[in-house]
Amino acid sequence: MALRGSFRFSHRLRVRWSEVDLQQIVFNGHYLNYFDTAVSEYWRAMALPYQATMARLGGDLYVRKATLDYLGSARYDDLIDVAIRCEHIGNTSLRLRCAVFRAEKLLVTGELVYVFAEPATQSSRPIPAELREMLLDFEAGAEMLDVQVGHWDELGVSAQDVRAEVFVREQGIPLDLELDEADHSAVHALALNRMGMPLATGRLLPHAPGVARLGRMAVIAPMRGSSVGRRVLEALLNAAAARGDHAVVLHAQLSAASFYRRFGFVEHGPHFEEAGIVHVEMVRTLSPSAPWAVPA
Repeated sequence: MALRGSFRFSHRLRVRWSEVDLQQIVFNGHYLNYFDTAVSEYWRAMALPYQATMARLGGDLYVRKATLDYLGSARYDDLIDVAIRCEHIGNTSLRLRCAVFRAEKLLVTGELVYVFAEPATQSSRPIPAELREMLLDFEAGAEMLDVQVGHWDELGVSAQDVRAEVFVREQGIPLDLELDEADHSAVHALALNRMGMPLATGRLLPHAPGVARLGRMAVIAPMRGSSVGRRVLEALLNAAAARGDHAVVLHAQLSAASFYRRFGFVEHGPHFEEAGIVHVEMVRTLSPSAPWAVPA
């Protein structure tokens, strides 16, 4: 029987009214949807944007088999945790063990078997050694993210890839506004996954004596909602504290303000426009004597 402690990863969901049947319990087929949703988050937890990862690996994963074992029932408005672990990796296939818990009570277990295949023909191919290693390392508790802090000549090429994707292509900010000379004097943070793919970046500049200015925070779309943005923010705040800054100021897009509020930033002053997007100034005090950690 699956136990909570045997899974490194789980994803929390709330049962919706549309998922309950005439028996007032979750319709049996919805558990496959729960597993599929959690599997997407499983890849995100490994710092792997799924589509870009599969393109890099030259294949894709296709479901070969799905089984479910019903031990109990979830009901409307229940908070359930959908746990996933990689249980076995063969030559061309891998098996995921899935489980649905309400608190500590096991409700449903399942098995998903995926085959790695060439997308055009869906003919099976050996699972790449790189993917095999990442899955095994993740299940062993290894760190999947590499957050580097340095200068533009070290990190600029990859940082600019992230910023161009987010600010230029996604948000439509002109490239000549996104790039400036401040990059060369700033401290930069860059998050890379185990494949060396850049996922997020940000920079730190002097703003006033003892005050740093944080900016150009960007996370590629598939990794939003994961820990990647938090880790970059943590690295920059620790860099500011280490050099003796007592506060950090930033200009947040309104859509990102709630992210910074969770980490102790407070709004300061009225809303204003930058590059055609509404922003608000936010401030966070620091303790230079101790490393600053963002809450998980």
